[in-house]
Amino acid sequence: MKQLRTYLFFISILLVAVLQAQEEETKEKAISQDTLAPSEKYGLRAGIDIARLIRSAVDEKYEGFEIVGDYRFYKKFYIAAEVGNESLIRDEDNINVEGSGSYIRAGVDYNTYDNWRGMQNSVYVGLRYGFSTFNQTLNEYSIFTGTNYFGENRITESRESDGLTASWIELVFGIEVEIINNLYLGANVSLRNLVSEEIPEGFDNLYIPGFGRTNDFSEIGVGYGYTVSYLIPFFKKKK
Repeated sequence: MKQLRTYLFFISILLVAVLQAQEEETKEKAISQDTLAPSEKYGLRAGIDIARLIRSAVDEKYEGFEIVGDYRFYKKFYIAAEVGNESLIRDEDNINVEGSGSYIRAGVDYNTYDNWRGMQNSVYVGLRYGFSTFNQTLNEYSIFTGTNYFGENRITESRESDGLTASWIELVFGIEVEIINNLYLGANVSLRNLVSEEIPEGFDNLYIPGFGRTNDFSEIGVGYGYTVSYLIPFFKKKK
């Protein structure tokens, strides 16, 4: 996992460096071009989260896949959504639980970045509502007795709770950089706050697909993503 985080960190640095390089190159070109207002593309951008694919390959306790998409409907505003499926086994000292299921997050993004002529990048802030349907399977656990005099009391009988639901809101910060015509690399981080959740009988949710890990101390969660997406232009408008 440490190698995964290092790899993804360097992707973020690369995206920022590419954005800065594009801006410098575009500034130079703009000096020699006419003053006619440039056209900007509007359309559907769709892709996948490569962070989940990489983690699935290197972490035997995790499986995940996510489709991402957005649609630019007005100048700097985008309708955005993510749909996916995740499964994670949390193997703690006293408990082993697996959370698995599907989720959707939907909302609006606002691009704070002022593109130069010919650029279609974004540095955005967004708001999402998330909803997940999932199962929690208690694989094994230890009963706390206050003493180990009689040895550890480990229960290995599996218990599964199906059809659970949870919802949350999240604040998203991200960047999308056009590497070649209509092809984008992106990175984002989000802060999530649980609104509601169904609790399994006899134990708590330790992992909610789409939301992430949970704990007893806070209803705040953190997520991240690294995406590859392609823009399908529908039409152009003057900037």
